[in-house]
Amino acid sequence: MHAWAGWVLMALVSSAWAQPEPARQHQLVRMVRQDCGSCHGMRLTGGLGPALTREALAGKPTEGLAATIFYGRPGTPMPPWRALLTEDEAAWIAQRLAHGFPQEETR
Repeated sequence: MHAWAGWVLMALVSSAWAQPEPARQHQLVRMVRQDCGSCHGMRLTGGLGPALTREALAGKPTEGLAATIFYGRPGTPMPPWRALLTEDEAAWIAQRLAHGFPQEETR
């Protein structure tokens, strides 16, 4: 699938995405904090990849962010996460990032 087709697909489903179950949300928060944090910084303030803070993402469409999460960015170190996430989960992560990503809970 071409990257532009993914953007169109994400735009079409963005308003109708399903929220993950609470247990999966916990897994996704942990994944973002650990896996994404390895490039974007453990506090998501930047590193190899750009900052993913609410301030850094202000004004950027969440649909585009969700497409980047799901499909990656060819020619950059940003991998596609579609093997581990659904489109709805990518959209949920994008929404959370845009509004300030939650801290990982300690158990």
